[in-house]
Amino acid sequence: MPAGHHEHCDKCYNVCCQVPVRSSISCMVTKCRKNCGASLHLCKQDEHQLLCPNEMVPCLNVYYGCPLIMLRHRLAKHLEVCPASVVCCSQEWNRWPISETDLTFYRNVSETPLASTEANLDVALALRDQDLLFKSIKMKNIFPELILEDSALHNISSGKISLAAEEASSSLDCGEFKENGCAVMEERELSQEERDALVKSRDVASIQNYSSWEKIFNKERDGCKQTVKNLKKGGKGKEKNEEDSLNSPRDINQGEGNSVAARSVDGATGLAPWQDGVLERLGKEVNIAEYNMYLVHNGAMLINFGQLAACTPREKDFVYGNLEPIEVKSVRSFNVPTSYRAKRSHLKDPSHKAQTSHQSIDTSDLGVPLEDLPKCEEVSTTLLCSLEKELKGHLISESSSTDGLYVDIGTQTYNFPSAPFKPDASLADVTADKPCGLYVQIQQESVTRRHNKTSSAFNYMCGCFFRRDEYCFHFRNVHTDIQASLSGWFQQRCPLAYLGCTFTQMRFRPAGQQAAIKFCQDVSTLVLQPHIASSLCEGAKTSSPQRNGAPNLDALSRLPLEILQHIAGFLDSFTLSQLSQVSHLMREVCATLLPERGMVSLNWEKQLVSNERISWICQKKVWKFSTLFSTVDRWGFNETPSMATHLGTCSFYRREDRMEPVALPCLGEVNGKHGEPKHKR
Repeated sequence: MPAGHHEHCDKCYNVCCQVPVRSSISCMVTKCRKNCGASLHLCKQDEHQLLCPNEMVPCLNVYYGCPLIMLRHRLAKHLEVCPASVVCCSQEWNRWPISETDLTFYRNVSETPLASTEANLDVALALRDQDLLFKSIKMKNIFPELILEDSALHNISSGKISLAAEEASSSLDCGEFKENGCAVMEERELSQEERDALVKSRDVASIQNYSSWEKIFNKERDGCKQTVKNLKKGGKGKEKNEEDSLNSPRDINQGEGNSVAARSVDGATGLAPWQDGVLERLGKEVNIAEYNMYLVHNGAMLINFGQLAACTPREKDFVYGNLEPIEVKSVRSFNVPTSYRAKRSHLKDPSHKAQTSHQSIDTSDLGVPLEDLPKCEEVSTTLLCSLEKELKGHLISESSSTDGLYVDIGTQTYNFPSAPFKPDASLADVTADKPCGLYVQIQQESVTRRHNKTSSAFNYMCGCFFRRDEYCFHFRNVHTDIQASLSGWFQQRCPLAYLGCTFTQMRFRPAGQQAAIKFCQDVSTLVLQPHIASSLCEGAKTSSPQRNGAPNLDALSRLPLEILQHIAGFLDSFTLSQLSQVSHLMREVCATLLPERGMVSLNWEKQLVSNERISWICQKKVWKFSTLFSTVDRWGFNETPSMATHLGTCSFYRREDRMEPVALPCLGEVNGKHGEPKHKR
């Protein structure tokens, strides 16, 4: 029996056990050292520490960044406020692009100053969503034909050799000459030092494909070695090897690589389309699936080299031979097979294929130079093409394949002032130097998992991170109270907004608080901004440095650290994040509240390990405060005037006085020329 274990103690659960103490049989009963009230045998103390509620243990989220250590019975309560229990808000909504009938209003809104935009919550949120949309749309996915080609790829395609390629291949001495109508390259053999330098060089194009190339070269090398072995064998040994190779099962993957390379390079035994008897040898060595695939890929070359007839001769057509009359016992009919060979529809002759050419039908056929055509607007056209791709699953002009060999390519020409675009350019990069405009509607539609997402609208997700105890307040105040009620309830716009009026007013404020909801441009979220009396700011003075180099501290910074921590404990998470950026002292004060009010997350970085394998490694822990503002339990009405007051001075409210009489068509009568009533027919 192992040391420390007793035969009686392993099966005893009686707290009033009276069994005498004996060596290797039983031990005395004692109470827990942590005063949890448990009575157990002395040999079970170590085992009890794994269950004792008064034992000090780390948090369950210790591997996710929580550093706190507490009693075991407090773990469940701690998880509600654990800084590592981070929740991502998954609220989603849709926004439609603006229509042509609302251009006047959105043009006037775009010209509104930034300070006024922060108060217009619907416009500020729409601009934030538009900025995220522009950053997510990549121009190479929408207009691949307008992307600027890489300089290195352009030089290679045009026959130019870059400097890096010249250094890597400086030791090659190639000579080109003509032999049997084919261009052949001659190169002298490299020395061992030159090979080592070429292998260690990282300036080789497409070096990321080295592993795939190495596998192909290894297969070819093994095939050549096997060919040499087969050539050295003769007589019966060669026939025996051929017989064994025909009778042994073949793997499909090896059949494509080693079986082809293992054959002799002589024209009588190879499987190239121009070699004689290739179809007979192929029919004996491979199965029907590989045989048909060979015909599909090499059918045109087989016809050109005379290995396969374009049309099956009459004498080779399938016919029944030696038919004898038999008694028909079944009334079921069957279709007589016509051929067991490959379908002739796949064996197309490229010489008879219709001639095609690359041209832009929508512009070149007009006979107008490209410079005289009107330029397309980047944002509107890109959003239209993006919605077209999302709705139908393809672009407006997409390549289509008629079969497995031929593909028809169609394009649509766009003429942009800023084209061509960079390979990694987004729509935000294209519009960076242009005046800001609003291209999505200020109204939004909520999307839940029970509703299907609209394909022709842009979808957004909140994506903000909060502590588990903060998420419920964020969702209630931001998404339910404010964001879902902006259109006409929480925020009220002029009824003549469809004509271009941008007047708006807030109808609600937090009850019992002198504050207002604003949009913060720095963090791109809604915040609660209190109204500060002007009398409190009259005594504020700017700090000036002293002669000894130490700055003059304001009245708040002169307070003791304990008082500053007590004051900071009443602030919300967003205010703490802003206070931590005021000074080094305030940053230290806010740092002491991070375990109680902040949240922690792991910062992962991608690293390249051995064998070109990519791994993710946690580099550090990131502590920060969330963007949650003070909780609002009840809303009250603002003391704002009625909208009728604004309509009295609104520039878009134009009254038209009609003094001339108008005939009512519902009466069906019109006075004649002499004033007599006349029925209208």
